[in-house]
Amino acid sequence: MKKRTVLAALIALAASLIGAAAWAQATLPMIELTAGFYRIEAEVAATDGNRQIGLMNRQAMPPQHGMLFVFTEENTHCMWMRNTLLPLSVAFIDAEGRILNIEEMQPQTEDNHCARRPARYALEMNAGWFAKRGIAPGSKLRGLEHAPRPR
Repeated sequence: MKKRTVLAALIALAASLIGAAAWAQATLPMIELTAGFYRIEAEVAATDGNRQIGLMNRQAMPPQHGMLFVFTEENTHCMWMRNTLLPLSVAFIDAEGRILNIEEMQPQTEDNHCARRPARYALEMNAGWFAKRGIAPGSKLRGLEHAPRPR
């Protein structure tokens, strides 16, 4: 019984390291954001192609990492999880950096998760990341001014 526990732990560690290595190979620009006292390393999807692919086919994502989607205009943008293997939380954010709403998204679904009011950004993090840290609608993100302009 003990050998199985050790084996399971080693397998989980290996999967985590492989996921982190895949994450490190990403070619999108990275910026640092803060939400309250929490630091976020965000990969930035600022082009149509990058926004369409998003976090598809990723096996893992480090806890403090996420993906920031920069839209060309404020609108009630929607996200879905086609070919996305990780459960995610998405925060829709206005041009001033205020979180409008946060939605929980299940892997490999095509349900729409939409901003309740016009949003300029969306930030995807591992599922439950915002709730675990007490970050809710009305909270402000800092560092968005360093994001590349959308194309």
